[in-house]
Amino acid sequence: MEINNINETEKNFDEDAKSVKDITSLEEVRVKYLGKKGFIADIMSKFREVPQELKKEFGQKVNALKSKIENSIEEIKLNLAKKQIEFEIKNTRMFDYSLPVDTNTGSLNPRTIIQKQVVDIFKNMGFVVEDGNEIETEYNNFESVNVPKNHPARDLQDTFWLSNGELLKTQTSAAQNRILRTYGPVCKVIFPGRVFRNEALDARHENTFFQLEGVVVGENVTVANLIYFEKAMLKALFKKDIEVRLRPGFFPFTEPSYEMDAKCPFCSGKGCHTCGNSGWLELCPCGMIHPNVLKMGGIDPEKYNGFAFGLGFDRLVMIRTNLDDIRYLNSNNLKVMSQFKTRM
Repeated sequence: MEINNINETEKNFDEDAKSVKDITSLEEVRVKYLGKKGFIADIMSKFREVPQELKKEFGQKVNALKSKIENSIEEIKLNLAKKQIEFEIKNTRMFDYSLPVDTNTGSLNPRTIIQKQVVDIFKNMGFVVEDGNEIETEYNNFESVNVPKNHPARDLQDTFWLSNGELLKTQTSAAQNRILRTYGPVCKVIFPGRVFRNEALDARHENTFFQLEGVVVGENVTVANLIYFEKAMLKALFKKDIEVRLRPGFFPFTEPSYEMDAKCPFCSGKGCHTCGNSGWLELCPCGMIHPNVLKMGGIDPEKYNGFAFGLGFDRLVMIRTNLDDIRYLNSNNLKVMSQFKTRM
């Protein structure tokens, strides 16, 4: 009786296997025969009822049927996958990667264009280019750049805090400590990156924007060296000599600190829409690296000193293109973005 059940089950499986058309129907067949409540499990539950002299034959037949079903299902699955691949190949439009690129289709983001230009300028002046982390520790983002807990400067930055106590970096300065410890007391390094501030969005403010930070450390480094490098960068970027001025500023990681303004390259200081009729463009926070920052970076401030500076790529794009809304730079508005490839 039970031997007949095995033969009947095998016959039924053969019929069901022929009707499988896709993965869903295959799974239904698998559950029907191999599931916890399937035919194989049902047959095995009756093993104790089989006469002693038939148990060996019964067991062999059940195991053989189970193996056959498992192998058949695997084979059907492979055939279905093969047919799916053949179908996709047949119905996929092939693309020839050797064809010439249509340069009229799409464009780089203007921020990407100007970042490459600025980075290349600094590389030509001997700077090493480093990357920074977007997720940072509280120590790297604040304490290592002389912003201890409860420091009022923290109130100026609306920080995105993560549940593990880390944060989305609010400034590229978060990489300073790692850079100083990696390169030591004599270095020229820039580190561009994306930073985040939990700010309300408007035409002049974004919660995600891009900056470049640079540090130069050595013996007898002065503010004059800082001015030289910034003027050289601006001359290469705007293709003309640019007059700059320093105004007193405050940044916890530099002392003394400055705001560097550039005479508007579009009106030569006479006043225009780009500079708000002031004749000057706010461009670059900078200053001499604070001794505490050098010390935390493993550098002796009694022997070495240096300067640090920052640039905002979004700001430079808006200056170069007269773009009046920073939100376009993070948008997917290709109509707006594509026009800049001929204006950068």
